[in-house]
Amino acid sequence: MNHFKPYANESDVIRIGALEIENRTDRVSLTGDVVLTRDQAGLALAKELHTLLGQVVKALQAEEKLPQIVEVKPAQIVKNPF
Repeated sequence: MNHFKPYANESDVIRIGALEIENRTDRVSLTGDVVLTRDQAGLALAKELHTLLGQVVKALQAEEKLPQIVEVKPAQIVKNPF
């Protein structure tokens, strides 16, 4: 997960368990689920999630002029280039 930099691009997608984390320049989307079992595997997943959320918080706190709310633009349909 070291390569994942929140809000840095429109292409990074990582997974923690069945939780998918999609990077965008205006948001980080988490979809799916992750089961944190009471064992070593659950601990490992919890640590990954903790690290990711820490990176998101750090990125947001570093913004000098963080808006109250960001406008999420609807997806655009484009012609298939193939």
